[in-house]
Amino acid sequence: MFQVSVDESFSSGHALRGYKGKCENPHGHNYKVRITIEGPELDSIGLLCDFTQIKRVLREIIAGVDHIYLNDKPPFDVTNPSAENLAKYFFDETTRQMTVSPNGARIAFVTVWETDTASATYRA
Repeated sequence: MFQVSVDESFSSGHALRGYKGKCENPHGHNYKVRITIEGPELDSIGLLCDFTQIKRVLREIIAGVDHIYLNDKPPFDVTNPSAENLAKYFFDETTRQMTVSPNGARIAFVTVWETDTASATYRA
């Protein structure tokens, strides 16, 4: 099985609803997102998936969450904007926007870092 990953970053604010502690207050993070794609075989030129395509899709998704208060943006106006829910959001959005790969490549998982030492991962 082959895997490729692309990392990007963005900054946003949020508050965790129902959390008892300082994270219930509005605050911000410099997030990092990693999209990992996996598949059993490479295409005719030796690629699992074109990095350019992954970066384009990821940057489009980030454009919608960069430098905003996440609690005001659907689905986070209802769903808590935790790192776990952000990882699922990026997984779902990337899966929706990526073109079908003829060699069976698919999104394996998405990891979102809130800090350099704390991350959450979502895989289907």
